Amino acid sequence: QVQLVESGGDLVQPGGSLRLSCAASGVSFSVAAMTWYRQSPGKERELVAAYGADIFTADTPTKYTDSVKGRFTISRDDAKNTVYLQMNELKPEDTAVYYCNAHTYYPTHRDYWGQGTQVTVSS
Repeated sequence: QVQLVESGGDLVQPGGSLRLSCAASGVSFSVAAMTWYRQSPGKERELVAAYGADIFTADTPTKYTDSVKGRFTISRDDAKNTVYLQMNELKPEDTAVYYCNAHTYYPTHRDYWGQGTQVTVSS
């Protein structure tokens, strides 16, 4: 059974930093792409940052939405089966609920979601 548990959300001032964590169980990063999404009130859920599955070799396994490039970094700790989102230079428009997603390619194509963690950027 796949389980994703996010943590690290908080209230932070503009210009501050946060690190979100997504502890994954029941899923292997070798066959699953891990993605951070976010959703703010009245808006659709959007992709923030993604880390590709190991089965798809790529020079750059990560990708980011334009608005966070240079400020956010997605990373993995395979030993801990945890994905991180380091968020620097936070802006009020980064305020949202952040969700961790695992998309598996084997044995089936399937999406799994965490419960979300609230990030609020405000002075």
